[in-house]
Amino acid sequence: MNKTLSVALCGQDLLNHPFLNKGLAFTPEEREAFELHGLLPRAVLTLDQQVDAALKFLDALPSPFARHVHLREVQDTNETLFYALLTRRIEAMLPLVYTPTVGEACQRFSEIWQRPRGLFLSYPERDSMDDVLANPAYDDVRIIVVTDGERILGLGDQGAGGMGIPIGKLSLYTTCAGISPDQTLPIVLDTGTNNQDLLQNPAYIGWRHERIRGPEYDAFIERFVTAVQARWPHVALHWEDFSSANAAPILERYRNRLCTFNDDIQGTAAVTTAAILSAKAAHDGKLKDETIVMLGAGSAGVGIARLLLQVMLDEGASEEEALSRFYMLDQDGLILADRAGLSEGQALFARRDWKERPTDFGTVMQESRASILIGVSGVKGLFTEKIVRDMAEHCERPIIFPLSNPTSHSEATPEDIMAWSDERALVSTGSPFPPLDLHGRTHRVDQTNNAYIFPGLGLCLLATGATRVTDSMFMAAARGLASLSPLRDNPDGNLLPPVTQLRRVAFAVAEAAARQACEDGVCPEFSDDELRDRIRSIVWTPEYDHYEKV
Repeated sequence: MNKTLSVALCGQDLLNHPFLNKGLAFTPEEREAFELHGLLPRAVLTLDQQVDAALKFLDALPSPFARHVHLREVQDTNETLFYALLTRRIEAMLPLVYTPTVGEACQRFSEIWQRPRGLFLSYPERDSMDDVLANPAYDDVRIIVVTDGERILGLGDQGAGGMGIPIGKLSLYTTCAGISPDQTLPIVLDTGTNNQDLLQNPAYIGWRHERIRGPEYDAFIERFVTAVQARWPHVALHWEDFSSANAAPILERYRNRLCTFNDDIQGTAAVTTAAILSAKAAHDGKLKDETIVMLGAGSAGVGIARLLLQVMLDEGASEEEALSRFYMLDQDGLILADRAGLSEGQALFARRDWKERPTDFGTVMQESRASILIGVSGVKGLFTEKIVRDMAEHCERPIIFPLSNPTSHSEATPEDIMAWSDERALVSTGSPFPPLDLHGRTHRVDQTNNAYIFPGLGLCLLATGATRVTDSMFMAAARGLASLSPLRDNPDGNLLPPVTQLRRVAFAVAEAAARQACEDGVCPEFSDDELRDRIRSIVWTPEYDHYEKV
């Protein structure tokens, strides 16, 4: 329902404010009151008319990247129109504002940067961080997404260009969960880059310096977290696309100091677990009876394995029994207990019973007889025809998830996996793929996209005022998502709901995570009705308010 909003800005200042600007939708009365005559063409359009015109223009553009750039221009000039576009055509817009197109946008960020959005906190200016954050424009911030740009999707170090990821993630908080865009803040911690192409590019917008490491880096992160806590004591801080060497240690260091989580570790784990729980529930199976090969032993792979391990423990398996069901590999082969330099998570899943045998992927798959194969390797084509056919020989419904993104880095295509498994595999990918033609029917390809989890979790945090984010909240979020699986009611259905239902998903995830937060004691107790009312009271919808002059 439209409401009346008191606005102090007028003229060009109002038109330059993306959250308040309506473009040609300002009424004649508003144009008079806010000194807009002459600054706008004569025509007055509705939001619907603006959406139709914008869609027509977008559809005529030659490539997804061109559409991404234009959408960012719309976002920087009229946020209400931008989110109206996203909410009304989310299936088409999601790949444009996030993976896979956001990968190219990060690589070319220095080319497309035009207007300030978010904050670039660079190491040389670390002493002024408090002053930068003190800007009154950020008084209402409630969710921050931060990256240092070192591990962007499967593309590696993109330096300051990593800003495309926080911008994209926060647009999904608003689109999927209705969190008002003026309560969100994207941040890049510019600690340099080791990408030689960027360092040698005269147009590069970031700090032209090799990445800082060690105590200097840790001190910079500490300074940032301390400044955020002082500025916004109750903010939700979302870490994104840090290197494996930094992601888990940062999370462990700060998870008990403020309300914070790492989406690559915990969000990826939750949505993957939800998809696998959906598969097992539909076929009356238990995860503890499955054998899992994890191809990729970075922070995402370890995070997924940890949550799946917890599912097995919840099903009654002992830790020894559950761990025996995991085989984790990286570029050097199977992770063995006697390998030097293992992280805590890698050491947990390292094998101790694999003596004097080859540790390559093919041998591990053959001897383990895995029924679940998950790829977070970032390397295209590792799930070969032989690997998939061998799985299908001993497993009636193999679960195969090539999760690396963007699309060009996927371990296999859904089309190949289905062909090689005689159309029996349960497949979910990390990036969007076109539908498949199976038995004369069009079948949507599931996408294990973190957008199924983090927007709802953010909505939970804002609605409950939770002081911490617990692992059990992510498990609850996974189970909440799994409860919506179409496969539960239809043997030919998908593992996950369509992305057109992401708003419904966000509400279900928010409620599930919030109930767990209450149980974990990290927020006050709420009745179910109170909780739903608090969630709905937060939700912002992209509609124009009526403005009156202050």
